[in-house]
Amino acid sequence: MTISPSHLDLGLEERLAVRTLDLVNIASVSGDEAAILGSIGGALPEGFDLADRHDAVLFAIQSMRRVDTPFVVLAGHVDTVPANGNLPGSREGGSVVGRGSADMKGALAVMLEVATWAAAHPDATDLDVGLLFFGREELPITQSALLPFFDRDLATRSIDLAIVMEPTANAIEVGCLGNLNARIIMRGTAAHTARPWLGRNAIHTAIGALAPIADLPPRDVEIDGLVFREVVSVTSIEGGIAVNVVPDRVEATVNFRYAPTRSPAGAEERLRELIPSGDAELIVIGNASPGPVAVRNPLVERLRAAGDLDVGPKQAWTSVAEFATVGVDAINFGPGDPQYAHRDDERIDTAALVRSFEVLRGFLEAREAQKEG
Repeated sequence: MTISPSHLDLGLEERLAVRTLDLVNIASVSGDEAAILGSIGGALPEGFDLADRHDAVLFAIQSMRRVDTPFVVLAGHVDTVPANGNLPGSREGGSVVGRGSADMKGALAVMLEVATWAAAHPDATDLDVGLLFFGREELPITQSALLPFFDRDLATRSIDLAIVMEPTANAIEVGCLGNLNARIIMRGTAAHTARPWLGRNAIHTAIGALAPIADLPPRDVEIDGLVFREVVSVTSIEGGIAVNVVPDRVEATVNFRYAPTRSPAGAEERLRELIPSGDAELIVIGNASPGPVAVRNPLVERLRAAGDLDVGPKQAWTSVAEFATVGVDAINFGPGDPQYAHRDDERIDTAALVRSFEVLRGFLEAREAQKEG
């Protein structure tokens, strides 16, 4: 399956819808992104050059970069979670339906449309544009494709703003939560259930050790007038070997979504405070740092004004945090509706695709609009 290079004979909405469906129909479960990256590379318009195409990354920049020109990069992940009866995709009324349509192949279609416009109107904006397509975003941070890319391409430090096109329903969502996953092991002593006093029940220990998490309300953290909610959840628990054996081991996993005001080390310390039992061992299995709030970057205000956009906090983890590791301001803005991400009825409205493109075009043209005014 390939995607058509331009669809220039179609109107904007139909063009975006057709391209989104083309992208949906290229299976790209995390770790298997070569086909979709190859198709996207073939669909790039003239006027964009490949600066990096290695290890699940495709980075394209305008052929004629200008001196002292702000550099804006549109970034989108090409991978999806596994399909579940929703591949291939389809058109239903005013929507494209199928795995990845909302998260985030509709956004990839918008990125290609913006590139086509920018290539055709190089003098219409005072910004240089880059496109960053990458895989393995749906996997743990330890398998990131972006972090090695940042290490090998030092030019990325010159990015003035990265617009990560995660599903936000065409609002700006700034920052992102950190994402800490840990395994908690509670040990006891096995015994016959007829004589439980001869043992120590690890499940009973677990009930007490995990109670502080179960009873913990969300914690609101305000940053620049935006409220992030810290939450801790027990996501799995397993223990016991038979109905007549006092269990000597219970293992639970815990997920902590923490605000940008905490460091990864501070988040681990907080989680250990919540599990004080001497019978519990906490093992961190993954800790992705949060993303800082970048509302004070003037390019963020320029984007907001271009579409009179709402601005809110990102109540999730996104690649905004990875850009922060190299000192690049990044925000989330994309056409997908977050409520449909990863669902079996995943979909995106074609009107949302048009809205996203028009906002980005207005953002790029803002200088021209100011001159006319």
